[in-house]
Amino acid sequence: MITDRYIPDLLSFLDSSPTASWAVTRLASKLDENGFTRLEEGNSWNIAANVRFYIVRSGSSIIAGVTGTETFGTAGCRIIGAHTDSPGFRIKPEADRKKENINVLGVELYGSPILATWFDRDLSLAGTLAIREGNTVSRRSFMIRKPIFRMASPAIHLEREINKKGFKVNPETNTPLLFSSSGAAFDDVLSLACKSADVEKDSVSGWSMEIWDPQPATLGGIEDDFIFSGRLDNLAMCHTGIEALLASEECANTRLVSLFNSEEAGSRTLNGAGSAFLDTIIERLAGGRDEYFRCLSRSIQISADGAHALHPNYSEKHDPGCHPVLNGGPVIKVNAMEKYTSNDITSAYFRTCADKSGVDIQYFVNRNDIPCGSTIGPVTSARMGIRSVDVGNPLLSMHSVRETAGKSDHEAMIKVMTEHLRGSVSISS
Repeated sequence: MITDRYIPDLLSFLDSSPTASWAVTRLASKLDENGFTRLEEGNSWNIAANVRFYIVRSGSSIIAGVTGTETFGTAGCRIIGAHTDSPGFRIKPEADRKKENINVLGVELYGSPILATWFDRDLSLAGTLAIREGNTVSRRSFMIRKPIFRMASPAIHLEREINKKGFKVNPETNTPLLFSSSGAAFDDVLSLACKSADVEKDSVSGWSMEIWDPQPATLGGIEDDFIFSGRLDNLAMCHTGIEALLASEECANTRLVSLFNSEEAGSRTLNGAGSAFLDTIIERLAGGRDEYFRCLSRSIQISADGAHALHPNYSEKHDPGCHPVLNGGPVIKVNAMEKYTSNDITSAYFRTCADKSGVDIQYFVNRNDIPCGSTIGPVTSARMGIRSVDVGNPLLSMHSVRETAGKSDHEAMIKVMTEHLRGSVSISS
């Protein structure tokens, strides 16, 4: 039976996670509250069975897990992978601009947001400040909810054909943020960030500033069966993974949830799925190279990222056979060019987990004339040699500043992920 039990916490998580770093901070706090111990990569570990732990890298990626009752080489790992970042805009270095007596700030694209959706929104700022204390540099997060920025669209009187030809955005010249008509500059924005973080501006030696829409996540639709929010791609799957880990019970295999930053930018960063973060954690937990490689051969990963729901107003953009719908259940994502890791055996594995959970599943495949995106799944699966399946809950308006999901799909995915982590379903070698 699907309930609403996880929805209030999901909405709170979305509201308090404007950046990847904030998402990891919130998830780490939840893990702390549930008896998990934070490990540091620079320390030695001595991990026994049934130990709850997590590791944070660069403040914006996290791996959490519970060790199994059997050795890694015997039982392997059940892994859930997702990403903590979302597409959007970041403040450029030397961002001050002045246009026609209006002070604006230059921004740089991150990933591939739907540009037009960011216009005429009440935008704000969040991120991290690099603080210098003596010879040590550390990060301090800040979050501002007050609307201070605007990307203003041109009036229809100035663009008479906009409804016929579409709203076309030049990502360099049309996106600078309006924020002052009285001579304020970036230094004033930095002061606001420092006040939010409770730090002295003189101690700030660097920063990472991201634009976000502080409109709260909410339920919508006449029966509250939709979720409206920014960053559903892919914070919703981060939330399902951690909730599944908390719901899972003692078992033979080790359970891991790996949440990486930088997926929207290609994953090839220190804390992205293209790094050796997950590899080194598993090897250290396994205790040796032979045990590590035996573990990989017995491990299975669910790569969880948002899936494209059938859009009722753009149905011609979808495959004529596969029609995943909101509130229709988790989606197995398939691509013959192997942009996704799902294959015959791993798709059957996920479907078996769903059957055991009493959850319906759906399938997604692109039209042949529309290129397919990708996920962290192929990155980690190919490098580490682990079986993987790509799945996600259906979304509308993916990469918009405001996305739409189905309420019942959230708990449905948690149920399937929990079954996966139990290790009750196996794949014959």
